[in-house]
Amino acid sequence: MRPDSSPREGPRPEVEALICAGQVGCESEKAARLWRLLQGEFDWDYLLSLARPHGMLPLLYRSVQTTCADAVTGDILDRLREHFQRTTQRNLFLTGELLKILGLFTAHQVSAIPFKGPTLAALAYGDVGLREFSDLDILIRKQDVSRAKELLVSCGYQPQVTLTAAQEAAFLRSENALLFSRDDIQSIVELHWELTPRYLSSRLDQNHLWERLELTSPAGQGIFTLAPEHLLHFLCVHGAKHGWDCLGWICDVARLVNAHRGLDWGLVLAQARKQGDERMLLVGLSLAGDLLGAAVPATVSEAIEADSVAKALARMIYQRYLYSPDRPQGIVELGLFHLKAKERLRDKVRYCLHALITPSVADWEFLPLPGALSFLYFLLRPIRLLRKMGPSEPRRRT
Repeated sequence: MRPDSSPREGPRPEVEALICAGQVGCESEKAARLWRLLQGEFDWDYLLSLARPHGMLPLLYRSVQTTCADAVTGDILDRLREHFQRTTQRNLFLTGELLKILGLFTAHQVSAIPFKGPTLAALAYGDVGLREFSDLDILIRKQDVSRAKELLVSCGYQPQVTLTAAQEAAFLRSENALLFSRDDIQSIVELHWELTPRYLSSRLDQNHLWERLELTSPAGQGIFTLAPEHLLHFLCVHGAKHGWDCLGWICDVARLVNAHRGLDWGLVLAQARKQGDERMLLVGLSLAGDLLGAAVPATVSEAIEADSVAKALARMIYQRYLYSPDRPQGIVELGLFHLKAKERLRDKVRYCLHALITPSVADWEFLPLPGALSFLYFLLRPIRLLRKMGPSEPRRRT
């Protein structure tokens, strides 16, 4: 299942070290590989600058500190340690903020499921400090959106976009989340009523999500989150949404798979197939297995082998991480990836219609129009998209 080797010169040792830091499995093999990589010419400044946008500094610190600390200069180890300590402190603070919000929602009968952030760190990594995150993602029921907004505003959060009533109604139909920020504590809450936007993935059965939850304990506090099977599905769709341009997202998949060896793989595959997301799932699992050594079962490996498009997409991303991990994707490249990652014609058509003509918040902010002229957004959007073509900024993990 491992992609073919590139005929070009091998990847830089710093890139190999970064990937090694994210790998799961045998620690002795990881230690030996890191030692070997550090024996030759090695640019630590480049590695640190590469690891930062991929959310990999905590894992890099843990790998170096536990396997080859003697081979690293004190200055580098101190920088990694300081970042890890800051990340841990920040994550513990955000965990406390999440608990306050969940308590507020519970007190006002708003059911909520946190996911990603602290709960994913606990569920997949077993340590809230090993996974960098900046947002608090919370899933609620769609009928509770207005009430949840009021509650967030009451405790100091403000919506990041201001929408008219008509725009908000359109947004609720086509998108899946609203962002709120609180500047005094630098906290962002992403309030979801669907896990993924409709143009990217069909709607998951919400009843299954709410009926099958998993108890986690970030910072020693019990919090229910998505079951590992549903979370794995989401992580693979989320990674596909962003073209897997953050290595930390592949680490999330690999760590979740290895932390939960009793996953119901029949359920994982069946729900992805039902939603038309099977290829996105297979690409994510292929990367987690081939790049980071996750224990992917034979049934999944066979499904990957049977899908030549999934194999090709995974190979493309695999090669990008080896040879150009700091190269940002362009909007056209990402759009083509999305189309190839979809199996069903109706999903490809829905994606194209959304991408080309469905107005977004960016369109509304680019040119505010009165309601009577809102039909002009269908003409404006293709023009604005043409202006955006080109490489985008590298993403950070959230």
